[in-house]
Amino acid sequence: MARYTVILDACVLVPVSVADTLLRIAERELYRPTWSQRILDETYDAIADIHPEIPSDRIVGRLDAMNFAFEDALVTDWESLELQIDLPDVDDCHVVAAAIRGRADAIVTANTRDFPTEVLEQFHIDVVSPDVFLMNQFDLAPGLVLEVIHEQAAHARNPTLTPIDLVARLARAGVPNFADEVRRHLIS
Repeated sequence: MARYTVILDACVLVPVSVADTLLRIAERELYRPTWSQRILDETYDAIADIHPEIPSDRIVGRLDAMNFAFEDALVTDWESLELQIDLPDVDDCHVVAAAIRGRADAIVTANTRDFPTEVLEQFHIDVVSPDVFLMNQFDLAPGLVLEVIHEQAAHARNPTLTPIDLVARLARAGVPNFADEVRRHLIS
């Protein structure tokens, strides 16, 4: 059976708390994550710019671990499609090209305005913010997502985090509605 497949844009892979939540949910097979090498390169560049104190080998290790954990996630041979995409920002065309080649159902990005619906609908691809995407995952499997949050908090080091601490980080990292919904379930 085909699983719901998404392209994870670089902007959702940069904040470690959001990326970790997204990938832990994917490990539970609620959806299939995909990305291209160019998306990973953009992720690397953004992390290096935002956190110059993080050694480059640690960033590379994180991206390599993603490819190892999701061996079918790396989309290749998308380059020939890039010139056929017409977006307001040509620097985003590669994301749509990779989504097409990877047979993604959606692009998960914080930059939803950069991906007009009228362009994507011709390829039968939706665009969704990480907040909406995570809310959808929570609606599909609330117990599983809460398990993921507990697991993610339990594995946090330097600093250690409680699930409530993690939820606060997620809210600051761009998924406030998801964080609020999870917080409500954690304290009820």
